[in-house]
Amino acid sequence: MTEISSKDLYEFKRTLKELADKKGRGTELVSVYIPPDKQVSDVAKHMREEMSQSANIKSKSTKKNVQSAIEVIIQRLRLFPKPPEHGLVMFVGMIPRGGPGTEKMETYVFEPPESIQTYTYHCNSEFFLEPLQEMLGDKDVYGLAVLDRKEATIAILRGKRIDIVKTLTSGVPGKHKAGGQSQRRFDRVIELAAHEFLKRIGEHINDAWLPLPDLDGVVLGGPGHTKEEFLKGDYMNHEIKKKVITTVDTSYTGEFGIREVIDKSMDVLTEIDVMREKKLVQKFLHELVSDNGLASYGEKEVRQNLQMGAVEILLLSEDLNSKRISYECSVCGHTSQYTSKNSESEPEQKCNNCNEKMKVVESKDVIDDFVEMSEEVGSEVEIVSTETEEGMQLLRAFGGIGAVLRYRP
Repeated sequence: MTEISSKDLYEFKRTLKELADKKGRGTELVSVYIPPDKQVSDVAKHMREEMSQSANIKSKSTKKNVQSAIEVIIQRLRLFPKPPEHGLVMFVGMIPRGGPGTEKMETYVFEPPESIQTYTYHCNSEFFLEPLQEMLGDKDVYGLAVLDRKEATIAILRGKRIDIVKTLTSGVPGKHKAGGQSQRRFDRVIELAAHEFLKRIGEHINDAWLPLPDLDGVVLGGPGHTKEEFLKGDYMNHEIKKKVITTVDTSYTGEFGIREVIDKSMDVLTEIDVMREKKLVQKFLHELVSDNGLASYGEKEVRQNLQMGAVEILLLSEDLNSKRISYECSVCGHTSQYTSKNSESEPEQKCNNCNEKMKVVESKDVIDDFVEMSEEVGSEVEIVSTETEEGMQLLRAFGGIGAVLRYRP
């Protein structure tokens, strides 16, 4: 899995929010999800079949709009010899702009940040966004294993998606009822077989999880004490072993056991992601109150530090609701910039040189503007949610803009 950056995640969320606000007059908004291994020719064939089926729609306007959307999809499909690496999503439909007769065809075609699993064609009064919304959590990757002496299941959790990697059975004998020397020999055979099985589990775990560059943590589960024995022993690669977050008791092994592990450890896993964000803001706050601390806040000051290349980590609240407007004087060529709330109309500006009215040459989201500046000077960017106390503090006390500095300018 390619890790999605903080910036890309923010843009993805914003796109989904825009799409969620789109509403059709009837069931005429078309959504298509194309997995990466799906033949484009098969999709085009299906679209032509849907075009024929749409002739049965009773409402003339809905029928016309659905057919127009399908025609657009067929045209766009010709641009793709095959789907991109993660597949392709297409949202097409007539969106009303006001009263009757104000509809306009809108088309959104893009590669999602994660692979599409299932081919889907959906026609409704809203775009079908659930598969994309589930991807928002996919930046987290965890290794999961549930085991006892009889069987083991190894899995990878990506957001909400579970991929079962391997299921193993041991062949370790059950209890022997004989006594004396025979019992002791049999116990040694059982222990040796159990040890070999744990070695085999470790080898498969190493093969499955070591290639993951973005593995956030590992959780081991299972009934009894085998999981603790496995963790204490030298069965896993040390790089994986140090990522073990917790062990949990389960009633089952197999896929049911994996799901039980997830249910019992979800609070811990969620807290880890939250804690990372909390620590970033706490680092900023610590630098802010320290003597000669390396921190700054507020739009003007952070912009200046960015322009000088002094910012190491830029913290932006995802709830920043502003746009950066660029003006230019058509008389003398003087330029200026102004930040306003998204809800405000673009204010008029007079040229400082000749007092002529300036024209707007660009208007962009203030987060996009900061991200572009950061990329130019190699600063790390973190878009901070408002789901934590620290995130709310960044927004309310510091205007949603803070920075940890490389040096004090």
